[in-house]
Amino acid sequence: MRIHHALFVFLIPCAMFAQDASRSVAGGGISVPGWKGQIDANEARRGSTLENAKFEAQGSGFHVVTGPAVTYWHEGDKATGDYTVKATFTEPKFMNLNTHAHPYGIMIAGNDLGTPNAGSLYCAAYGTGNFIVRGFGPAPFQLNGREGEENEAVHHAAGKDQAVTQEVAIQVKGDKVSCLINGKSVFSYNKADLVTTGKLKSTDGTYGLRFAHNTEVQVTGFTMTKN
Repeated sequence: MRIHHALFVFLIPCAMFAQDASRSVAGGGISVPGWKGQIDANEARRGSTLENAKFEAQGSGFHVVTGPAVTYWHEGDKATGDYTVKATFTEPKFMNLNTHAHPYGIMIAGNDLGTPNAGSLYCAAYGTGNFIVRGFGPAPFQLNGREGEENEAVHHAAGKDQAVTQEVAIQVKGDKVSCLINGKSVFSYNKADLVTTGKLKSTDGTYGLRFAHNTEVQVTGFTMTKN
C-alpha cells in the first residue's frame, strides 16, 4: 500500500534543510575482494576519505553504510553495446542516519574511475517515492533536477526507521538510455544527449553501485545482462 498523505514531511526538498555533514563510519573501508570505490570530489575537499564509508559482503549481496557519497565498482566489470544493469536495494531503517531522504542506485558508463577525470551516469531512488538521474563528466550534471522527481513506480517508506525496498536498473538499448525502477521505465534519454561534450565519454564502461551520504543500504541481485 502506498502512503502519500502521512509522508508529506519526507517530501520536502532537501534544499530546505541545512545540509547534514557526512558522518565517519566506524570500521569503514572496502572489505570485499576486487571492489573499488571513489568518494565525490566535494566530499574529498571537506576532508572525507573512502575509509569513512563501509562496503562489506552480506550473504550473497552487500551491506553499505555511508559516510561520504560514494560510487563502488568491481574491477573488470565492464558493459558495452546494449545491456541492463540492475540490483535490489533495501533501506532497513529509512532515514536512520540522516535528517532527510537520500538516494541509492545503479551506476553505468564509468570511465577514468578513481581519477579526478572520472565520468559516469547513475539512477537512484529515494524512500520518498522520488528518483534522480545524474552524471559526472568534466563536472557533475543533472538530468531531472536537483532533487529529482516523484514517480508512482518508486516505493514509499511507511515512515522513519521503516524498511523500504527498490529495484533499480539502467538499460542501454539502441539510441536510448532508460532508468527503470521496480520494473517500470521512469525516464528515458537519447544516447546522443548523454554522450557529448561536458557529459559522458561513452555509454560503454564500468558499471557499479551509487550511494548518497549518510545512508545504510543492503544490496542483492546485482547483475549485468546483455539486451
